[in-house]
Amino acid sequence: MSEAPPFWFKPPGLAAFLLSPFGKLYGSVAARRMNLPARSHIDVPVLCIGNFIAGGAGKTPTAIALAKLARDMGLRPGFLSRGYGGSVSKPTVVDLNSHNAHDVGDEALILVQYAVSVVSPDRPAGARLLIDEGVDFIIMDDGFQNPSLHKDYTLAVIDAGRGLGNGYCIPAGPVRATLEVQLAHASAILLIGQSEAGTAIVRQAAKAAKPVLNARMVSRNGVGWTGRKVLAFAAIGDPTKFFASLAKAGAELVERRSFHDHHPFTQEECRDLMAKADREGLTLVTTEKDAKRLMRMGAAQQALLSRSHVLFVDLVFDNAKMAQLVISDTLKRAEANRLARH
Repeated sequence: MSEAPPFWFKPPGLAAFLLSPFGKLYGSVAARRMNLPARSHIDVPVLCIGNFIAGGAGKTPTAIALAKLARDMGLRPGFLSRGYGGSVSKPTVVDLNSHNAHDVGDEALILVQYAVSVVSPDRPAGARLLIDEGVDFIIMDDGFQNPSLHKDYTLAVIDAGRGLGNGYCIPAGPVRATLEVQLAHASAILLIGQSEAGTAIVRQAAKAAKPVLNARMVSRNGVGWTGRKVLAFAAIGDPTKFFASLAKAGAELVERRSFHDHHPFTQEECRDLMAKADREGLTLVTTEKDAKRLMRMGAAQQALLSRSHVLFVDLVFDNAKMAQLVISDTLKRAEANRLARH
């Protein structure tokens, strides 16, 4: 499902109840898949950044933050993703100067700015290509529930604001498999932000003896917005967070336009956004992910991109040393796994 139904993130109601039998079936199939042994192993450490639920929850900013730490520790990190929304059918090294979102997806175009990135529907093949590119530490953006490639360490990212939604499995809710099953496969939990829902998940993680890291999203260019009237548009997992960040920075959000996650903007939509901004004297603002989705996608999309300001956000760990331990533990586990195999 490309667009999360609103009832997923509300208290359970009739829709969730009626769909719950299908959710149980989906959850059981996902659990069986997760419990399968990994089909491929490689001799380079693999750190997987995943989610318990469908939809965006900070995986890409987390992957970038960990890649920066890995580089500071003397490693040569690289990103591996399936390139959601892209069309490549074989392992492909992402080129920011020639690829667009239709080719490799929007997230890969962000990741490649920080380290070599490969998109591949076949994750083991993609990992081997990264090794050929000189990478000695692989960070998987997503792939938590996929058993095709062995993961030495899995960090499950949770957006405290959304939590697990209504707690039901797809299609009754956003959860991919029961929390108990997914916790068993997670090495640690990263909670972004604070909320009651997040606290409840932390308690369950503690019962499962899983370490919990905390982080927050910080606007990189969150100054200079005070009093500015804006038309904010976004096609991400939770656009309300983007709108809230702009409002916190002092912008006056005259209009907010939300589209479903990974939405490919049409020429008509781009022209409509620009015309609305012209009529009312508004500043167009979007996210980095949406900006990458507009790049080299057509004349109208490029025009909208050239006129739009981008609000950049970074993930900041509350305790950087704990984040470094994630990388160190990945290296130790990878070495132990390599020795066991050989």
